[in-house]
Amino acid sequence: MSTSLNSHVSSPARGATRQTPSSSRRLRWGVGVILAVIAAIAMVLLFLLALATNNQELYEHYYPLLLSINAVVAGVLLFTLVWGAWRLVQRLRMHKFGSRLLIKLAALFCVVGILPGLLIYTISYQFVSRSIENWFDVRVEGALSAGVGLARSTLDAWVVNSTARARYAGGQLAQVNPTALGVALEQVREQLGASNAVLWGSDGNVVASAGASRFELWPQRPPAQAFRTARTEREWAVLEGMEQAEADGSAPVLVQVLVQVGELGLDIGDGRPRFLQVTVPVPQALVSDAFSVQQANREYRERAMGREGLRRMYIGTLTLSLFLAVFGSIVLAVILGNQLLRPILILAEGVREVAAGNLNPKVALPNSDELGGLTRSFALMTHQLASARASERKSLEALDASRAQLQTLLDNLTAGVVVLDREARIVSANPGATRILRAPLAAYQGHTLAEVPELGVFATSVWQRFEAFLSDQSMHGLGHWQHAYELYSAGQDAAPSGTQEYGLTIVARGAILPDGNRLLVFDDISEVVSAQRAQAWGEVARRLAHEIKNPLTPIQLSAERLEMRLTGKLPEREEAILAKSVKTIVDQVDAMKRLVNEFRDYARLPAARLEPLDINELVRDIMHLYDADNASFPIQAQLDAACSPILGDAMQLRQVIHNLLQNAQDASLQAQENRAAGPQPIRISTQWSPQQLRVRLTVEDHGTGFPPHMLQRVFEPYVTTKTKGTGLGLAVVKKIADEHHALIDLSNRQDVSGAVVGAKVSLLFHPASGAQTGQATAHS
Repeated sequence: MSTSLNSHVSSPARGATRQTPSSSRRLRWGVGVILAVIAAIAMVLLFLLALATNNQELYEHYYPLLLSINAVVAGVLLFTLVWGAWRLVQRLRMHKFGSRLLIKLAALFCVVGILPGLLIYTISYQFVSRSIENWFDVRVEGALSAGVGLARSTLDAWVVNSTARARYAGGQLAQVNPTALGVALEQVREQLGASNAVLWGSDGNVVASAGASRFELWPQRPPAQAFRTARTEREWAVLEGMEQAEADGSAPVLVQVLVQVGELGLDIGDGRPRFLQVTVPVPQALVSDAFSVQQANREYRERAMGREGLRRMYIGTLTLSLFLAVFGSIVLAVILGNQLLRPILILAEGVREVAAGNLNPKVALPNSDELGGLTRSFALMTHQLASARASERKSLEALDASRAQLQTLLDNLTAGVVVLDREARIVSANPGATRILRAPLAAYQGHTLAEVPELGVFATSVWQRFEAFLSDQSMHGLGHWQHAYELYSAGQDAAPSGTQEYGLTIVARGAILPDGNRLLVFDDISEVVSAQRAQAWGEVARRLAHEIKNPLTPIQLSAERLEMRLTGKLPEREEAILAKSVKTIVDQVDAMKRLVNEFRDYARLPAARLEPLDINELVRDIMHLYDADNASFPIQAQLDAACSPILGDAMQLRQVIHNLLQNAQDASLQAQENRAAGPQPIRISTQWSPQQLRVRLTVEDHGTGFPPHMLQRVFEPYVTTKTKGTGLGLAVVKKIADEHHALIDLSNRQDVSGAVVGAKVSLLFHPASGAQTGQATAHS
């Protein structure tokens, strides 16, 4: 029994050894057949594609021959498949090692190749059968036909328009003196945009000409039919040069118009009718577009006629592709099965050992092919697996550290950074975005930006920018888009009404991240814009002061001299009127001078001469001017004795305090009229801030405050809440504060209920002492 068993096992091995040369030859022969069949199929497919694409008539003529070739190719493929299946059965009967695995591999290749191929074939066949007709849509054809009609209508409209304008010009020429015909005709030519204009007599002679024809001895005369038509119908027009323009794109297309001048003829001595000939060129772009639409319509109709041949070509190609897929799946399974079998078994054993935790060196085949290299790579992989795990752990730690560093950087950026997903939902937002937009963006993470209160319009505009950027990124060139937005201080970004002003100006940039999310980066440039406006207003003020002030003195002197000369020479009533008028002129001139002086002072503010100055002493000195006899409202001074001397210009700071106190009095007066309440005191105070190492000067009133939308621009010229104010007071204060390197802040004062009860202006100055100055600079 043992002997029988051994002979049974060894017999296939001996048989396999004897058949090895024959199997190798047959394998090479099979590979040759495969390559030949594939080459033949490729040639047939290329032949079909070339003929169907370029010449439908040639394709239909050779269609029976192509069908026969396809049948032969299909027979060769079927024979090869049957031969491959017979080879697999023979290997199984001979009990060759790996035969069952080879059959399974062949079956797997067949399933992977045939099922997707059948699915693709079925879908493609249905698509070709039903959808080719849809490619040639009736609406497209109608649109092209409409385009051709539109082009013709446009040309006809151009002719009609040129005729109407020529007829109108002819009516104008009827009123022209015969001696000025040349000039009038040239004007008519320029008005009509014509290249030539000729006035013909009833006898066919040239009366006058303009344009290029005036340099010709005998301008080209319209045909006699044109004169007869113009005589009976009073106008004649024709479009010339269309054939030449179609053959040569640069050839001009002209509208020739001939109209009879006047109802009774041009009255130049004989009373006979005259005719105006105008040559108007048609715009080259209009002609080119018309020919382009016509050419596109012609090509579309030519291609629509070949759709039946296109359908046949696609169906035939799909059928051959299906055979090729089935054939390749089975044959490649048989050929590659042997090559894959041994390395795969070695790899399978190695995988089991690695799964069990055994990382010892594995068997590696010395073959020079890819599978042999795969076994060697697998052995090397098991050797490096432990170190790879350690490297991965270190990489993850480094990635976490880098991510934390990036997050820290984003949290400390002054600019706002917001990441949106493909649905416009907020993925992340740094604190800078919350500060600039004044909205709790972190609380709306996972929601759309439009859901954040008062940011709807801003979110819509930003998303439209992203969509436009995605539709045409080549137009941008920089890989991102940029746009400036103006928002209100309360976050509103709708258009203001009336005299409202914007409160916040930001510049936003958007880009697309590699994962498809949207990156939005924006920064607050309100101060930059305000500085630019202040600089522009300074230049305006300088020019106004120069242009307006010069004539004011002569006006005043002339009025006063007029009064002096006429006093005592007029009746008493008229003399009173004169005195009143002169007084009005002088008062208005004085007011204009004051206004001009304010503009001049703003534009030519001298550089500050910074010297150590006691701010408390300066305030006390100014308070003498605002005693009970001179001030409209009581002023209370609260001066901190701990304040250090500051570096300042006494004259300029005196002007700052005067402007602030005057504004406070005006605001308090207006509030008293509105509220019908008693006068509330104005408070001016100084304070030493040990945390900031600064001296603070504050002026507070009980006025009406400032509207929220004006707080960001209140220091700009001509921004004021006063009916007759110039808006230069706070602008001068801001300019002087900048000269002193001081920080200025303006805000509304509110009571416990949130109602505005006044305004507060604060200035922070550097101390004069060197040590404190150094500390302050370091602190800031």
